Amino acid sequence: MDTEALMRLWKSPAVIETVKTVVYALLIVSVILTFIFRPYVIPSSSMKDTLLVGDYVFVTKFSYGYSKYSFFFSPNIFSGRIWGADPERGDVVVFRKPSQPDVDYIKRVVGLPGDRIQMIGGKLYINGEMAKQESSGFFDEEESDCPAQQPVPRFREVLPGGVTHDVLDCRRSELDETQEFVVPAGHFFMMGDNRDNSADSRDLNGGVGFVPAENLVGKAQFIIVSAVCYDDQRCKAHIWEFWKWPWAIRYDRFFKPVE
Repeated sequence: MDTEALMRLWKSPAVIETVKTVVYALLIVSVILTFIFRPYVIPSSSMKDTLLVGDYVFVTKFSYGYSKYSFFFSPNIFSGRIWGADPERGDVVVFRKPSQPDVDYIKRVVGLPGDRIQMIGGKLYINGEMAKQESSGFFDEEESDCPAQQPVPRFREVLPGGVTHDVLDCRRSELDETQEFVVPAGHFFMMGDNRDNSADSRDLNGGVGFVPAENLVGKAQFIIVSAVCYDDQRCKAHIWEFWKWPWAIRYDRFFKPVE
């Protein structure tokens, strides 16, 4: 086909309509992923057993308003948040790591601005009061972060305000005993539910530290689908490997709320 014929084909109504359709579709997807929701795949074990490696989570972007991190490539077009709203204690939140703002993390909000947070003997203290815990059995992991302790003791924790969630007590760790942290204004204190295998706000040097409101991306609402994974490199099936789904999908986690 010569150049003139190619030009005629390119300018034909059918091709022009196809290009318009593709462009419109891309624009709609971009708007949805920027302003409404985004899927997020769980890459680590830090939120077990609330979230498992391989869970694909539906995250609402509008829950806390918008910042530069709401947009692709995080353009520095404004600072702070617009139409902002603070997360509530107990929310499970996707945010940008303050020391590496191109990296997404997902943790639970345990400390609000002005709160005093401390770990004593592996227990969480908020404003001088221990968060109530009671045994809720054991978590039998597919592949354990605690090879010397299987199954892993699980506790039901109640945060101030009444939010309840499970935490795992894998082993004694250096983060079981901390200083008292005072959460600065405009910041939040995040922790993983898998307390002994979580890099979070308890580590101010090289970890997460206090998370600015600007770094919040969205609120985790429910699990869309879940592929059996031991870590982000060892999945029995990724979301696009549909031919493996019958043997690799955790069907009981479909549309499970994130609590």
